Amino acid sequence: MLREGWHRRILIDLLMWVIAALLCMLWRWVTDKSEITVYWSLFGLLAVMWVIIGFAVQLYRSYRIVRLWQSVLSVIADAAILIALCWWWLPQMPYNLSPKVAMWTILIVGALETIVVVAEHYWKYATNMTVPVMNIEQRKHAQVTREDKKRSKASVESIHQSVLSVTTEADYYLLRKKARLDSMQTRVVCDRDMFSMLQIPDYQYATIVDMTLLNDMRGINKRLCVVNQKLPDEGRYVCCYRPQEYIKQKMLARYPKGLNWLIYTLYFWTKRVWPRLLLTSRLYYDVNKGRKRMLSKTEVIGRLYYCGFEVDEIVPMGHIEYVFAHRHSQPYPQQQIKVYGPLIKLPRVCKNKQIKYFYKFRTMHPYAEYIQKYVFDARGGMDISDKSHDDWRITTWGKFMRKYWLDELPMLINWLKRDVKLVGVRPLSKTMFDTYPKWLQDKRTLAKPGLIPPFYIDHPDTFEELFASEDKYLTEYLAHPVRTDIKYFFLTMRSILTRKTHSA
Repeated sequence: MLREGWHRRILIDLLMWVIAALLCMLWRWVTDKSEITVYWSLFGLLAVMWVIIGFAVQLYRSYRIVRLWQSVLSVIADAAILIALCWWWLPQMPYNLSPKVAMWTILIVGALETIVVVAEHYWKYATNMTVPVMNIEQRKHAQVTREDKKRSKASVESIHQSVLSVTTEADYYLLRKKARLDSMQTRVVCDRDMFSMLQIPDYQYATIVDMTLLNDMRGINKRLCVVNQKLPDEGRYVCCYRPQEYIKQKMLARYPKGLNWLIYTLYFWTKRVWPRLLLTSRLYYDVNKGRKRMLSKTEVIGRLYYCGFEVDEIVPMGHIEYVFAHRHSQPYPQQQIKVYGPLIKLPRVCKNKQIKYFYKFRTMHPYAEYIQKYVFDARGGMDISDKSHDDWRITTWGKFMRKYWLDELPMLINWLKRDVKLVGVRPLSKTMFDTYPKWLQDKRTLAKPGLIPPFYIDHPDTFEELFASEDKYLTEYLAHPVRTDIKYFFLTMRSILTRKTHSA
């Protein structure tokens, strides 16, 4: 069975033959300029023979029925047969052709072919994540069914010993006080295995205390969704994790200066970045089983909200933080693979109230998009730039990118797609758009948004000043579109050059 797109693969092989031939012809030209044109015919013939032999040794079989070592053996067989033919046949030709030149060309093609084969097999492996989509069952309102009674002393002591097997005495007393470990309506789980969570009856417990570190769970979202299903309405969930900031401080203090940052960077890439990338995610989980991942506070809270919880309190206890949350709603529809790459698409309200997706470089921690309201409420609301005051969802690198507008460079894609103009009011998130007065909402949606807003000319400090600034621009634009945009473009350039305006 031929692989899908086998004709495209043959074209790639012929391209590799051109590259290899050019390299060997260059070497031949340096060593011996005679008969150089004869080799062109030879290499063309060898390229055709490579493809024909490739079919014979099943080089173009589908990767669905062949393994990596079988594909590599096919490449070796193809190259070996072609080398043997050249070694026997070329000396008998009337032209003075060197078998060594042909052999080196075949070896270069074989090496390039092996690289392509390995890359294609790895792509198939990396993108074939066998993680089933979590089906979220729609449920009606449910109340706790178990009666609220105190546990016996023996039962409390048993829970005490279970908790101490994974944490400290101080943590136990914290949980006993805040999670009511002595109540029959509280269930403590200390097992990393998902099976123990699935065995819990639905709606019997008002509180579930999960003592497994989120850092060591392979399917965090799946586990949280299972807990969401097991809890009654407003049921409480307690989980714990080791924060990224603690790991960073510990590693920087442990090693000498200079070396500590190098070690931390390598650790960060291994435990934080690689599990997020499309081409390394599956390899990481297969090798490491999802253990000892680095999790930020933003990601933990974001995952909880993504899975239908609201956070009530976060209590730090040494190297661990306990998160106390309650079930609020059904989880968001779960995605099979949720990979957070450097480029993201964000929904924005545009002309005629259409929702279009705008490209930006990611500047926030994973799952930050699910806790926008939580952060705004905790920090006293959003500012006029559609951002929270002291927003801890933003990464260190993200702050630098936002300061110099680097995160907005991908919006040029939207400009090429004609989603935005060069000059115009900013495309707003739905949350920010809803804070505008109704009359300005209607006026905004009469024109396309722009990459360069009037914000950078008027520098408003309050929402009232922002509304006035945008209203002034829109009034001028709707009357004289071209003249207004040219005027605002040059005023913005002057503002940037003279007042050193930067993105918030």
